[in-house]
Order: sequence, then structure tokens, then C-alpha cells
Amino acid sequence: MAARRCASDLAANIVFFLLFSFVHTQSAAIFSPPDDHLIACGATSAAALPDGRSFLTDSSLPTTILRSHGRRISVSNPSSDADPLHRTARVFTCPSSYEFDIKSKGVHLIRLHFYPFQTPEFNLSSARFHVLASGITLLSDFFAPRPLLKEYFINLKEEKLVISFYPADRSSFAFVNAIEVVSAPNDLILYPARLVKADEVAKFDGLSEQAFETLYRVNVGGPKVTPFNDSLWRTWIPDGVFLKPSSASEIVSYSGRIKYQEYGASREVAPDHVYNTARVMNGAVLSGSNYSMTWEFPVTSGYKYLIRMHFCDIASLALNQLYFNVYINGYMAYEDFDLSDSTGFLASPHYVDFVLDVDITELLSICIRPSNQSSPLWIRGLLNGLEIMKMNNTMGNLDDESPVILFSANPLKRGLGAFVRSLTCGFAFVSLSAIAFMLFLRWRSEQRSHAAWSPLPVDVSDSTLKPGKLVNF
Repeated sequence: MAARRCASDLAANIVFFLLFSFVHTQSAAIFSPPDDHLIACGATSAAALPDGRSFLTDSSLPTTILRSHGRRISVSNPSSDADPLHRTARVFTCPSSYEFDIKSKGVHLIRLHFYPFQTPEFNLSSARFHVLASGITLLSDFFAPRPLLKEYFINLKEEKLVISFYPADRSSFAFVNAIEVVSAPNDLILYPARLVKADEVAKFDGLSEQAFETLYRVNVGGPKVTPFNDSLWRTWIPDGVFLKPSSASEIVSYSGRIKYQEYGASREVAPDHVYNTARVMNGAVLSGSNYSMTWEFPVTSGYKYLIRMHFCDIASLALNQLYFNVYINGYMAYEDFDLSDSTGFLASPHYVDFVLDVDITELLSICIRPSNQSSPLWIRGLLNGLEIMKMNNTMGNLDDESPVILFSANPLKRGLGAFVRSLTCGFAFVSLSAIAFMLFLRWRSEQRSHAAWSPLPVDVSDSTLKPGKLVNF
């Protein structure tokens, strides 16, 4: 009896140990950013979100300094279902800034929430202003006629991050509802990209040194993914609005386990909800080989763009049965892409980064076509997710021009109060401009030219697809 009880106790201890180890491993795998500043601007109490995060007030954090406090405003009668972040705002009539302590240098995610509403004193939809982050112009002459979330990735090399707000002129003002400053996972921007040019595909190094603005984040073939289901609190939208009607595709889904690998895409790169759905070109139901899947996105010319394509083969019956070609703006970006060679498993996620310079056209086209190496009866093309990010220009900015602040030529005529306010604004502007200029000079000194750029064609129809010279790396 004692032996049986001892064996039972031993078995219970083993089960407990295994369960503890599993829970500990799962907990350790959850992304925990060293820097995690979540600010509810103008709020008097913390704002709790449905995704479990809590945004603290901008006047209660010891790691955040608000210079030139501006005005707190709030919605007088918010609806019960209104996002708590959108009920308050901080309004600035003079150059102002937030200063964040940075524990861990490197790439950081910055989100700015703009939700315009109206009070007796301010109509936020009429605000016009500029925003800088450590000397990089994020927004120039910006206004928000509707709710907008602006997202950026910037490599921070100092122990402070300064986000500055400048009214566009003396009659305008700036505002912000909430700010997020979060350390990005180490593997989010890691490997070299493929530089797509008119006559070749080259290697683009130094991707993590660039600044990015997220323009599109698309769940191809799947539904909307909300921040609640994403470890970086991102939103992925369906691809239908961007898919050309002539595209030959069908949607597939997968209910099994996504096989994340140590050196492959992680859940921080993209969640399961992106990798377990896809659009495919099924050779078994399509005749011939002159078909494609094409997505088109409006962009601004004069910038480089990072295009991240997410792949996870959830449709093939065996390895080495999926080959296809990728074209970007009509040029060959990846020829005979073999996903099995990159992952070694089915249902294992992988992503590829492409960079190209958009000089003329204001349309970005991504096209997948069958490869000559694929069998007519196999899956002949697949895509799970797509992200498009604007990269900083040669001046280090993500929007057109550096801000210019206008002041009254003779504030004394407007009275002593106006003179004092103008003097205060002027001093704040000069101080912030000096800080921004020094940070910009430091940033410029660390940049290197990684590749030469060439213009892309305007016509991106299927008839203009041109093969490029592929350089393997």
C-alpha cells in the first residue's frame, strides 16, 4: 500500500513538474517589451482597453516628461461604447513635446492616436500641425478630419525620445489623444531585404537603420485581425479592396498548428490568424498558365517602400510542390520562389522583405504568377499577409518638409499677455528646434548609402511584366 501511495505521489509530482514547465515556457514566450510607454493624453485617470492594456495619464508617469503642458480637453457626453482613448486629448497652441526615458536602445514602435472631436473652445478637426520624433519629421502640415492611427518604427540610439508637436501657424494648434512607445521585438526587422530594380534584384543592407511609417497591413484571404489577437496590438485588414477583379484566386484556411521555427517568422512578426488563411492559385482548377493574383495600393511618389510578404504553405499536399514568381510594379522581384527550401516544413511561416524606390507612379502593384517549375496540377501561387511601409527620404524624413512655425511680427500690439505667450512660444520653438536639429545631424552622420536607386515603370499591367537579372544572396 505504501509503495502504491509513493508511486502515486511520484506520478503527481511529475505531472505537476511538466505542467509547471509548460506554463513557464509559454509565459516566457510572451513578448515583454523593455520600453512600454502607453499614454492617455489629457486624461485624468487611466484608460483600460479591451485588449488588456492600460494607458496611464500623461501627467502621472515618472518616465515621461511633458514640456509646455498645453490644455486638457474631453468629450462632454461620451457614448458608452466610445474608445476610452478617444474621450480626451491634449491641445498645444505653442511648440510642445513629450520626452520619454528609453531603457533599451534599438527599433521602437511609435503610435500616435488622433481622434478629432469638438468642444466649445476647440474643433480638433481644424487643427494643423507638424510632428517630429528625435529630429525625424513624421507629419508635416497634418490635419485629422476623421479618426486616424499613425504607426512608425524608428531606431532609437539615445536614452531619450522626444516627440514634438508644432502648430502649423500662429492661428492653429496641435493635438494628440494617445501615444504608444514600445520596444520592437529583436526579430521584427532583422534580415537584409531584396532591392528591386529595373534590371536586377540586389541586396539591401541596413534595414533596421531606416525609419518607417506603416501604410498597409493586410490579412490576405482572411478576416480582420484586431489588436486583441496580435501580440504587438496590430490591426490587419482584409485584402479584398486591394485585389484586382481579374485575379484568379481562391481562399484556403488551415485549422492545424502553425509550425514556428527558431530562425523563421515568429508570432511577433505576424500572428496565427494571418498564417492560417491564404489566397492561392490552384492549378487543378485553372487552365493554362497566363493568370495571376494582383494587389494594388496607392502610395506617394518620391520615397522608398518596404514590402513585406508573409508566406505559409497551408495548401500543398507535400513539400517542393509550390513554386511561383513575384513581381513588384512590373519587375521580377523573386523568380521561382520555393517556400519549402526556405522553411523545410509545410505550415511553417516565412516572410520576405522587398525594397523599391517609387519615383514616378503613385501606385504600388504586387503580382504573383506561376513559375515554369510548378506542375499544372499543383498550387501555383500563395500569399498569407502583406505589409507596406514608407521609408525615410534622403533628408531623413517621412513627410514632405521640415516644419516652419509662424509668429506675429509685432506681438506687443496685441497686449502684454499676447507678448508673453509669443515669447514663451518662441523660446520653446527655438529650444525644440535646436534639439531636433542636433538629433537630425547625429542621425544623418550614422546613415550610409546602401544601394543606388532607379525609377520604376508607370504601367504595371500584366503585359508589361519584365524579367530581371536575379542576384542570389
